Amino acid sequence: MGTELLAPLDLAFWHLESAAHPMHLGALAVFAPPPDGAPGPDTLLELLGARASAIPRLRMRVRDVLLPVGGAAWFADKDFDVHRHVMRVTLPADRSAPGGEGFMAAATGLAGELMERPLRRGLPPWEMYLIDPDADGTFAVLVKLHHALADGMRAVAIGAGIFDEIASATARPRSAAPSALPRPVPPRSWMPGPRQVAVLALGRIEDLGRAFGVGASLVRAGRLDPRGAPALRAGSSGTRRLATADLDLETVRRIRRVCGGTGNDVLLAVVAGALRHWMLERGESLPGDDPRALVPVSRRRPGGAATANGNRLSAYLLGLPVCEADPWERLRAVRGAMDRNKAAGPLRGAGAVAVLADQLPSLAHRFGAPLAGNAARMLFDVLVTSVPLPRSRLSLAGCPLSALYPMAPLARGQSMAVALTTYGSRVHIGLVADGKALPDLERLARCVEEEAAGLLAVAGEGRRSVS
Repeated sequence: MGTELLAPLDLAFWHLESAAHPMHLGALAVFAPPPDGAPGPDTLLELLGARASAIPRLRMRVRDVLLPVGGAAWFADKDFDVHRHVMRVTLPADRSAPGGEGFMAAATGLAGELMERPLRRGLPPWEMYLIDPDADGTFAVLVKLHHALADGMRAVAIGAGIFDEIASATARPRSAAPSALPRPVPPRSWMPGPRQVAVLALGRIEDLGRAFGVGASLVRAGRLDPRGAPALRAGSSGTRRLATADLDLETVRRIRRVCGGTGNDVLLAVVAGALRHWMLERGESLPGDDPRALVPVSRRRPGGAATANGNRLSAYLLGLPVCEADPWERLRAVRGAMDRNKAAGPLRGAGAVAVLADQLPSLAHRFGAPLAGNAARMLFDVLVTSVPLPRSRLSLAGCPLSALYPMAPLARGQSMAVALTTYGSRVHIGLVADGKALPDLERLARCVEEEAAGLLAVAGEGRRSVS
């Protein structure tokens, strides 16, 4: 791969990072042993290294450039050494002892600690950790990718290269069809004609007008004195804690069939209900204002390449109705708010802050990132993102993937982020929090599972549709 400038939003993520606020995504993948026994850790580590090395994007690092002023670009790392990125870690020996932690509890605890550490900026910005197999052969892999390197969809496309099925497909030689061959560049095609100039100018005017509208929405939506949930607005300690939850996908579908809306509406309502019960269990008063969730939306076109250059994101703002006691009404409120967001589209409103970032020059990202980062808490309280996974069954060295828990970075001023993904018959949820602010994160994970069961029970009463 050749040199490639960072897209504006990627540059923003690169400069938003600090020691206490690392800007990397993560995923904890858990694998079950095959019937004939799992391979040893050394074999797994060698396989992970070989497959990661074969992914061109993972051999690129970021360097500053002279032009544009304040910009940066991806360069091939001539000194790339996969052993700096793919590492093996061992859990405490007493994890299965009576009274000790089980494998998953120990693995999530370790993953939280590893997520605290910023990626080394002089190297390609990613890491992968093999968490040694348990006594029964179960093992896990933690992947960290800088947000400048990938958004959720692109992270999946990049990370998928470690799985048997994708690695085998990409290794097979394929003859390119004539339509897949690159088109020759017509002579002087870089010189636009009058009609092209007019189209480009109109497009630029539309972009600037859209950015102005988003900026105005941000000003209107900003909260100088927010009355959100104290637990979600604690000061940053730089520590990280991970907790996981699992929902039955059929439960989500049954609720959706009875109540209407989308599966994502149901999951957002589950998060709202879980936050409510968790706050009450902690002895906290419910907030004066419903906490706001930032819900990212991919701007990649259906059928487009998931590995296309740059983050392609926007977002919706959503008030999570934690003050509403009735789970049915919570779902009604979530569905109504998301319907309004979708009607307006992902390029409008205060949630479309990423669209605004796309219009700013490189120098503004370099010097304005700290200010923008500190302003995040004025806009939203918690990130709730959904990450798509391939529908096919996946494996590593013949070991089937049994669960994958995505992890989102924490913005400045926020103490928790929620990421969800569906794989097989389950919805896997990764909760990332500031470790000192939310030491009881595991209890919130249990509230998520209990809220889904409670919402299913309400749907089973045969109450009328939410619509």
